[in-house]
Amino acid sequence: MARSPLTLAAAVTAAVPDAEVVGARRLTAGGGGRFDSAVATLADGSELVVRVANEEAADRELAAEVVALRALTPGVRGMLPFRAPEYVGAAALLAGRAVVTRFVPGYLIDADEIPPGEGAATSIGAALAALHALPPSVVRSAGLREHTPEQTRADVRRVIEAASHSGRVPVRLTVRWRDALEDDRLWAFEPAVCLGGTQATSFLFEDDERGAPGVSGVLDWHGLSIDDPAVDLRWVASAPDAAKDIFRAYGEAAHRAPDAAVRVRARLHAELEFARWLVHGLESHRTDVVDDAAALLESLAEGVKDDVLLAEIDDDGRTDIDDAMTVLANVPQRPGAPAVDTSMQTDAFDPDDLTLGPDSTWNKDDWSEEKRARATSAAQETQPIDRDELVGLERADADADAPLGEHSASDDGGQPDAEDARRSARAAFQRWTSSASE
Repeated sequence: MARSPLTLAAAVTAAVPDAEVVGARRLTAGGGGRFDSAVATLADGSELVVRVANEEAADRELAAEVVALRALTPGVRGMLPFRAPEYVGAAALLAGRAVVTRFVPGYLIDADEIPPGEGAATSIGAALAALHALPPSVVRSAGLREHTPEQTRADVRRVIEAASHSGRVPVRLTVRWRDALEDDRLWAFEPAVCLGGTQATSFLFEDDERGAPGVSGVLDWHGLSIDDPAVDLRWVASAPDAAKDIFRAYGEAAHRAPDAAVRVRARLHAELEFARWLVHGLESHRTDVVDDAAALLESLAEGVKDDVLLAEIDDDGRTDIDDAMTVLANVPQRPGAPAVDTSMQTDAFDPDDLTLGPDSTWNKDDWSEEKRARATSAAQETQPIDRDELVGLERADADADAPLGEHSASDDGGQPDAEDARRSARAAFQRWTSSASE
């Protein structure tokens, strides 16, 4: 059962002894319930985020994020044009641990709703360029993973071979991927400090003086490493309208030699997430996952039949594969296939409250009204805490009757088939490994 915000607030007092908690509210991104999360309001008005993992893999992810955030010294943070969570403390619980960080405000924009042109798209490109320009010593001093181009290429080869040997990958895709693997032009890149695979939900936005959205914060630091910069750009395939401007802004702001193949590698990494999902199903002996991944791969193969991965990008920066990857977000599952929640999203922000809708504009006055409405809603949701209630809350956790996130109510069913398929397909763009799912 999900822990209540009050229980999580009690964990804050254990992790940060001098914290004077006066309020708490739930925090969710509508993910798969891998974390229980809440925002605790302190007496001085500041806010802290507390998260507790609900599975072993998620707990390892929390531990990795702590290492990464502690590697971001004040000097490193000063090099970034956005905010990153700041580690505050941790506390051991009866099951797992609670990790506390400073709250980073902002709202989310779904990938398929990121508009082209100046604003969100160009800000994302510039933010990733700044991240990739960090000195490698940030990663090395923390003892985090470092991959050379040769190692990245070898990892890609292993995924392709493992997936193809299953007999569930269309021949068209296998040939396509092997051709890319053997093209030396793709793998002559300069490794950079990466997050190990960002996604649209990694970026928080705030409006500038013109009312246009700009990246104000970046989440999901657990994969901090030195790797192929294209890994952090693979999700852009699911934002075809904005892709051209994201890559353009990234190239203009990059502090490195131009990488002509970065977009092609990003698309390759995105396609291979379907293969990784298949391999995960095979290694975990999950026939439902294998069948789901195979259906996605069949749809992908059909969508890219007229696309040449290694061909030059056309004038408008958009190719058939961009459209195909977007269409896969709504691929229906086969009749009778069990619904599979493949979400790997970190519970962070509720998209219903914070996501920019497709009909929204950058009118400053309108956004100010929306922000005020959002702030009012948050203020109403945050309730004062009776200090007596903070005593023994962990013991009473099993009796908590309020689920932490909206996702908790829907994890066991109740979602339309189309929505399940949409979540399943989108999750294929997220970082999956055989040890981080079960």
